Amino acid sequence: MNQRDVLDVLQVFCGADGRHGNTLGVVRDPRAFPDRASRQAFAAELGFSETVFVDDPERGVVDIYTPGLRLPFAGHPLVGAAWLLDLEVVNPPAGEVWVSQDGEFTWITARAEWAPPRTLRQYASAAEVDALEVPPAGERSEMGVPPDEVWGRLYAWAWEDEAAGRVRARAFPGRGDGIDEDEATGAAALLLTDRLGRALNITQGRGSQILTAPGPDGTIEIGGRVRLAAPVPAMR
Repeated sequence: MNQRDVLDVLQVFCGADGRHGNTLGVVRDPRAFPDRASRQAFAAELGFSETVFVDDPERGVVDIYTPGLRLPFAGHPLVGAAWLLDLEVVNPPAGEVWVSQDGEFTWITARAEWAPPRTLRQYASAAEVDALEVPPAGERSEMGVPPDEVWGRLYAWAWEDEAAGRVRARAFPGRGDGIDEDEATGAAALLLTDRLGRALNITQGRGSQILTAPGPDGTIEIGGRVRLAAPVPAMR
């Protein structure tokens, strides 16, 4: 099957210059992938951080996969799918997620408890975050992670400007699925915003941008820019 026949590839949480962002595969017609096994195999073949299958474009019912597992919630797949399909609501397994558009930004509203657990580790400076190296699976010492924490799913962050809410961050999923570092991680930004209780402007990875804002009743908004990727990246 030719991937161009079934797949849109997006960059989600792009920087102000339109560059970077996390690569997302969106399968708008998933009839060729009728079950979890076939979807998981296709997500693994693509090798993107996440691939989303749209089961009902009108109600926004979506199914999200990393190269190795299915997720009930993930930030950049929902922002990307909502932008591509011009939806007001998306429905991943975790629950109903409302969408809004604000100029160049697409926003979703979600709850912190939907996000997979992560170690949110603060560093003293953005330079320290920039200097981190991805350790082999199972190693913690290089990241300075205490023995009772797993280095996998580490979200390393530091203030660039605390008064302005500007954060420098990097994410290391540690899943052993070929994604050593995540370019932009909406779920982790959701957890960090919930912990700090304030709006954030996060620069992650090579230059991706994620905006967040606490909302009422424990909800949090996550926003970013989305663009179509061109050309479509080759499959692994």
